[in-house]
Amino acid sequence: MTTYDFAIVGAGIAGASLAAELSGHGARVLVMEAEDRPGYHSTGRSAAFWEECYGGPEIVPLTLASGPYLKEHGFLSARGALYIAREGEESGLDEFMDTFGETGVTIERLGRAGLERQIEGIRSGWSGAIWEPACADIDVAGLHAHYLSMAKRNGVDLVCRARLGNAERRGGTWTLQTEAGEQFRAKVLINAAGAWADEVAAIAGAKPMGIQPLRRTVVQLRVEPAPPSDLPLVLDMEGSFYFKPESGRLWLSPHDEEPSDPCDAAPEELAVAEAIDRLEKVVDWKIVAVERKWAGLRSFAPDRCPVYGFDGQCEGFAWFAGQGGYGIQTAPAAARLTSQLLLGLERDAMTASLDASLYSPARRG
Repeated sequence: MTTYDFAIVGAGIAGASLAAELSGHGARVLVMEAEDRPGYHSTGRSAAFWEECYGGPEIVPLTLASGPYLKEHGFLSARGALYIAREGEESGLDEFMDTFGETGVTIERLGRAGLERQIEGIRSGWSGAIWEPACADIDVAGLHAHYLSMAKRNGVDLVCRARLGNAERRGGTWTLQTEAGEQFRAKVLINAAGAWADEVAAIAGAKPMGIQPLRRTVVQLRVEPAPPSDLPLVLDMEGSFYFKPESGRLWLSPHDEEPSDPCDAAPEELAVAEAIDRLEKVVDWKIVAVERKWAGLRSFAPDRCPVYGFDGQCEGFAWFAGQGGYGIQTAPAAARLTSQLLLGLERDAMTASLDASLYSPARRG
């Protein structure tokens, strides 16, 4: 039986990108995916944008470090983003500028006139915004396929319908058994299981990080007038909605974060109704039809920072999880940094400015 250097649990954007990076240095890598195909859960349900401020100041360095790679390989399309605020919420705009002003992002304060230029039909009562011109749409499917293809070229073995059922470590090697009875061997087991990350940790005998899946709902609407193709991503300063155009339709989310067990997430009608109600308070567009609705799980550690690197308490076990809703936009830098941590490599130009301690499993205590 082959003994792999690394076995990665999960073939979403996390597992695929890390497999590509590790195998690029000659490591023998196995990726175990529980579903019939990679990217079935969160990766395949992303709202698909790269937004410099998304996730907070601790995530900004990963996002900025990933931007050049995403642009160079053609995965970004210009969009722009507006964080909008109601009358009386101007202090929130001030706090936003103070929070992100020294992080390296590009942001600008706009007043009512600026809002009207950006969003036709915006209702009265919305007084200002933060304009982020660098925000872009991400070709999520293309990026995921890019990493899967790179991994395949590097000799990575991807096994689907291989849900981990048992993991035992003896003599420096893991014996991994799927629920269907297949067995594999690896020196290091990497947890890139998204919403199932704490379950995988428990199977391996590692202490869970407290990673909680949160359901996020998105609905596709047909509206009149149709949203212009150059409409920016629009987010509420208080975090109660966002919307963006997509192929002549509008993608809208109530920005919900409903705790959930790991599952094949489905949208709830209440969340859809809340999203529509919030949109109607922003613009005077007519909602013609609800054409699609879906939900995905965004998984967070208690401090909402991702978890990268060796566990420290469980020998041969590593984490690449807890990436919330920004795992795709940070994938290049996150996978590069984690591969360097696991292989003991020096940093390169992409990762030189990143503080790995922010994301270390050691912060669990």
